[in-house]
Amino acid sequence: MVSRRTFLRANGAVLAAAGFGITLPAQAATAATPLLPGFGRPARLDYADLSTLHGDDQLLLTTLQGVVNRRGPRLYFNYNAENYDAAWLDSTGAKITRHDRPHDLITRYRGEARGAILHDPAVPDSVNVATTLAGLENAVAATAEQAAAYGFKVITDLRGRFDPGDVLATYRWQLDNLFPRCTKALLSGLPPTRTVKVDDVRWREVARESERIRDSSNRQVRTFDLSPELSGQDGVYLRFQDSLGDDGWGASVGSVVVRADGTQIASFTPGTDAEAPYLFDGLNSALGGDANRFADGGNYFVYRFTAPAGTRQLLVEVDLWNQFLVTATTTAPTRVEPFPYFRDYTVATRAMVFWLPPSGETGALLDEILSEVKPTTPYAGWFSNDVAGEWGGVDRASQHAVEVVPADYYMNATVHAGVQAKISDRVRPVPRTSPRNRVYLTLTVGEGDNIQYCQRRMRQIWDDPARGRVPTNWTVSPLLADIGPALLAYYQRTATDNDLLIAGPSGAGYTYPGSWPQGDLDAYTALTGRFLRRTGLDLVYAYNHRNAAGDGWVAFDERIAASYRKNTPLRGVIQSWETGDLQAAPAGLPVIGNFSPQGRTQEYRDTLVRHIEGWDGGRPLFIAGAVNAWNWAPSDIASLGELLGDPFEIVRGDAFFKLLREVMIDV
Repeated sequence: MVSRRTFLRANGAVLAAAGFGITLPAQAATAATPLLPGFGRPARLDYADLSTLHGDDQLLLTTLQGVVNRRGPRLYFNYNAENYDAAWLDSTGAKITRHDRPHDLITRYRGEARGAILHDPAVPDSVNVATTLAGLENAVAATAEQAAAYGFKVITDLRGRFDPGDVLATYRWQLDNLFPRCTKALLSGLPPTRTVKVDDVRWREVARESERIRDSSNRQVRTFDLSPELSGQDGVYLRFQDSLGDDGWGASVGSVVVRADGTQIASFTPGTDAEAPYLFDGLNSALGGDANRFADGGNYFVYRFTAPAGTRQLLVEVDLWNQFLVTATTTAPTRVEPFPYFRDYTVATRAMVFWLPPSGETGALLDEILSEVKPTTPYAGWFSNDVAGEWGGVDRASQHAVEVVPADYYMNATVHAGVQAKISDRVRPVPRTSPRNRVYLTLTVGEGDNIQYCQRRMRQIWDDPARGRVPTNWTVSPLLADIGPALLAYYQRTATDNDLLIAGPSGAGYTYPGSWPQGDLDAYTALTGRFLRRTGLDLVYAYNHRNAAGDGWVAFDERIAASYRKNTPLRGVIQSWETGDLQAAPAGLPVIGNFSPQGRTQEYRDTLVRHIEGWDGGRPLFIAGAVNAWNWAPSDIASLGELLGDPFEIVRGDAFFKLLREVMIDV
């Protein structure tokens, strides 16, 4: 299964009371305390484009942004060539001064930082430790060369402090020595590094699966001859990716054996120590439960093999399946840089930043950290794509009564959290309709719990001129009321009559309610109720924990539904349930499982038609259909609407649950 891939305006006194700005004991958020605070309203912003800068420079500028904006938002950056951040600049309401040379801003604002924390290029995780220290010491994270070039006093030098191979010891030191000084109102999980593609790399296609295969039926050991790449001076790079990229079933590798002139020089299974020396770039892939590594959509992974001098033939035997595209090159296709994003917010809030894969020994340390904070404390960031990945990370957080705010790519949070914007708490009027013997279909675009999705991809597809032709539910994070009021206000203001905003999984932050401790679930649903009433949302898309076999979800039970019903204004829940065969009303709250057809519009339509085979038309039939936010746009939804004729009727989610309730529940 494929992994899928949120803060309030406040003055200094409120920030201090919330545990930001000074270190106070941990406390749960209350109605009077912002869950995710802001740093004042931006009046004037110095703006620069950082999209062409190296990660080292972006890291320095972003941590400087956190130091500066803690006193009041004054720095705003655009990070990517797609200009996602520039699109929101006008919504800040601030006077903008544009700077063509971003480095000039280092000189301008250098005096507001006490100095620099030097991270160790040999220890990637030192980037996170340096970020934590930057927040505590009012400093920037930098290399030694940067500190010298810009005249920063060195406050702490992390070079040589940590063992490059001992991630546990690095974060144990941070937990013991820095966490006591950090805020307890926020935890942050950010990858220390990212991979950046190198331009003009020439790839040779080695193998391709052109058919849509998602059931592993083409699994076999294939032998690839990489002898043409032996002329390279830096080894051979073998890349695996999705040959189709639009439905989430890309290349999956179960084992690799490499032979040079018939002699075995490498043999490994993904996810093991034996793989590590050969995995050149695995950050954009994930590990599966079948001891496999896979990459779906636009993701990929790269192995690097070095043959002995004089080798004439290099063969690679790969256990490979699903929709694969395999290519080879002799040029290093990526480079590793610091991961700069969201660090303005972690510095400004003085949060501890770490990156602990949620399985094994690192998972145990993650448990220890999560146990140090009080219920409903947000974990902002994301999780490593190890074998546990998203499901394991969110489940661990849920077991400790911590909700996840996917925020690792959320930019300029220290600015957006302070923007003044009118958020409507008005609930949309429900269209008047009565049940007929139809197939009622409601379509829901996922990913709205990801505040970076709301900032980036959602804005891109929302602005599609075809939006509004077909009734559509759009998941969005209600926590944007704190961390991005202008973003949420934009979606509310520009929604058509056919667009309905609903809360993303599973309310006020991404979580699995069934994993919450018995005594803490009400705290989460009460927090959710608070944000839903504030934003006028009354439907939620939800996940729950996985079943014991790990191949499906556990349905909401009476305990979970009763807590939501008691503490929130929800009229219904769409629960992740790929087969769609879930329809119940625990504690009187209508719950329906989403149905997730694969592929594009025609295949989606054909799957829906097969799904209703056997329906006799004697009573209404209800289907909640999932829409893949990364691969679909409103134009695709409009095309699907044109393909679906009688007996289907597409309705907004509020009308859908009104009809469903009338059929299911006697109220």
